[in-house]
Amino acid sequence: MNHDTYKTKLRERKRGREREMKNSTRTLRRRQSISRSLVSPRKNGAAQSAPRTNSLAAMADDRSSTVEGRERPPTKFLTHETTIKLIRNERDPQRALDVFNKSKSQRGFSHNHSTYFTILDKLARAKKFNAVDGIIKQMSFESCRFHESIFLNLMAHYSSSSLPEKIFDSFYLIQPFIRQRPSVRALSTSLNLLLECHRFDLAQRILSDMPNLKLAPNTCIFNIVLKYHCRKRDLDAAFGVLEQMRRKKCAPNVITYSTMMAGLCDAGRLKDAVQMFEEMIKGKILPDQMTYNVLISGFCRSANVDGAKRIMDFMRKNGCNPNVYNYSALLNGLCKDGRVDEAMSMFEEMRSSGCKLDAVSYTTLISCLCRTGRIDQAMAMVGEMKERNCKVDTVMVNVLIGGLCRESRFDDAMDIVEKMPREGVRLNKGSYRILLNFLCREMEMDKGMVLLGLMLERGVLPHYATSNDLLIALCKLGRPVDATNALYCLAERGFVPEIDSWAPLVELVCKERKLVKAFELLDDLVSAKLAFCWQHQIGDSGTFSPDGQSDACLEPQLHARHFPVLPTW
Repeated sequence: MNHDTYKTKLRERKRGREREMKNSTRTLRRRQSISRSLVSPRKNGAAQSAPRTNSLAAMADDRSSTVEGRERPPTKFLTHETTIKLIRNERDPQRALDVFNKSKSQRGFSHNHSTYFTILDKLARAKKFNAVDGIIKQMSFESCRFHESIFLNLMAHYSSSSLPEKIFDSFYLIQPFIRQRPSVRALSTSLNLLLECHRFDLAQRILSDMPNLKLAPNTCIFNIVLKYHCRKRDLDAAFGVLEQMRRKKCAPNVITYSTMMAGLCDAGRLKDAVQMFEEMIKGKILPDQMTYNVLISGFCRSANVDGAKRIMDFMRKNGCNPNVYNYSALLNGLCKDGRVDEAMSMFEEMRSSGCKLDAVSYTTLISCLCRTGRIDQAMAMVGEMKERNCKVDTVMVNVLIGGLCRESRFDDAMDIVEKMPREGVRLNKGSYRILLNFLCREMEMDKGMVLLGLMLERGVLPHYATSNDLLIALCKLGRPVDATNALYCLAERGFVPEIDSWAPLVELVCKERKLVKAFELLDDLVSAKLAFCWQHQIGDSGTFSPDGQSDACLEPQLHARHFPVLPTW
């Protein structure tokens, strides 16, 4: 093909495309004119409307396959991967179930193991166990091949919801659906979860059925049973399991010995635990950090910190570097024994060894420093935690507040209570109550009233006894206005004072010669029909019932409507 022929063909193609564009433009204009005529028909166009309607229907049929010369894209088909992604991203379990059912209605689509696993996991996480049962029933009509992981995952969800019977049933559903016997992994998982739920009876039924299932117990199975007996402090049964392992020629491993040693240490039998450790060494089983931690914690709980330090030295000499749990266990023992300087040096060693310090280690040391009056060092530790991006938790804040209050540093304690929530630390009721108890005990009522206002503003109510102590302390200091304000604010939130609390307040108001206000306050308290419970209950008649009961016992309820506007003195 020469150059002139090629250029001629290009011109012909260009002219052809122009003709197609002109034809499509004429067709589009014709369709628009027909649509306009149908929207606003002529008065005498009844006879003409029928053929135009027929032509529109014909064009609609044409447009069903083409739109301006292009084919319409087919409806999107939900594949298995798309269905799994949609179910996982859906927050509402009901809508996730709708996606699962909608994909099933497609022609040529059938669910497989992955889609069933995903929807069952979604429903089980939402605790929709009735829907889970329905899906499992639907699985029985499927021809696809399932794996036992689908039931192992359900067992974990049943365990977190305290449904041991469901765990037991899931184990026996494996063989009908998988079409083969459960594996040793399925056996160990079900036994472990059942024992975590304290259902040894169901675990024993599975163990007794092992010959029928043609499953032989291995070291993992024996370790699970061994752990259960040690937690129940039934060491004789635990030693029996150990002997059975040896008869079955199932060699104990490091987990076996660690579990036995933990049970012996919990029972206070440290000598037996050390003998078990020596037997482990003679059997050429190398102990790991968890094994050493069992002994360190056991010696520390028995107030034998020196023995725990010797275990740590032996650990280093045998080439096993201590981890953060080993250091934390020994640090806790030193702090409980009052050996603060050694605890500080251990903490420095822990820091220099490269261990990542956690909140538990800091809390242990800060608590020890607060108990020994070293508040400034404890505050410095909190600052160091923030610099290392170690999260300050509520337990540590409560420890620090208690230490500051014992040193009468109430301003610093108030500053912590006020600022910590702004820094993302969520305080609990104990955080406020610790400080308020100390303020009432030390008669620091100015700070006590400020703290009460802060507590009520944040929706935290003082303890019942602390509220009464606050009112009594205000009355002892001769502050009727603050006492009345506190009583009204607490009463609006359902607080019912004891007679030892409001009686001194009425007496104080009378001494201030505010008799009218005293009578108003007394009327408010009586009209609220407070039922005070001391040694007996008081009935409507106002008399004590000798047996402590009354036919119409007054309910100790107090509502804001029972009180008028706060009086001005």
